[in-house]
Amino acid sequence: MVTGIKPGARFRSAVCDTEVIVIKTPTADANLRCGGVEMIPMGSAPPDGGKPQPGFDAGTQLGKRYTDAKGDLELLCTKPGPGSLSLGEDLLEIKAAKPLPSSD
Repeated sequence: MVTGIKPGARFRSAVCDTEVIVIKTPTADANLRCGGVEMIPMGSAPPDGGKPQPGFDAGTQLGKRYTDAKGDLELLCTKPGPGSLSLGEDLLEIKAAKPLPSSD
């Protein structure tokens, strides 16, 4: 379980190039994963030879915000990679833009 998750904290994938910044989180501890493997704090050396697990290999997109189904967790992708972001086994989704009010 990843600890120290708070807004502004940065994490990287242990199996690909993906890097994220935490925008919003409900707790300081969460099972934050990328590619099906627990993410590590920035500055930590990733293990050698890892790759995303099947089902967690759809990739992340630069500049996109990812959120869980409840909307409690929000991450901003600062470096894309082939691994998919998840909270435990639950994949995160790209946060949709809010529609602007009509200007009739």
